[in-house]
Amino acid sequence: MPQPHGFSYEQRADGSVVITHRGRNASTLRGGRAEKFLAEVVSGDAQLVMARWTGAYKFGNERTARNHPRNQSGRR
Repeated sequence: MPQPHGFSYEQRADGSVVITHRGRNASTLRGGRAEKFLAEVVSGDAQLVMARWTGAYKFGNERTARNHPRNQSGRR
């Protein structure tokens, strides 16, 4: 499984956390979710944690699945 990359985060003065992926805003966390994220990102692999929290983690098989015959119904 490929490792995610390109994620970064910024903690703002109001306590919110903005997660970006390759320079684009992926998610904004506030309140308790922001605190929970910060505690988790410190204790684990930051890239994996940010990918999981944003839902932006791709497994690399999307193109293969899209081209599979069982997924071709309705396409022309």
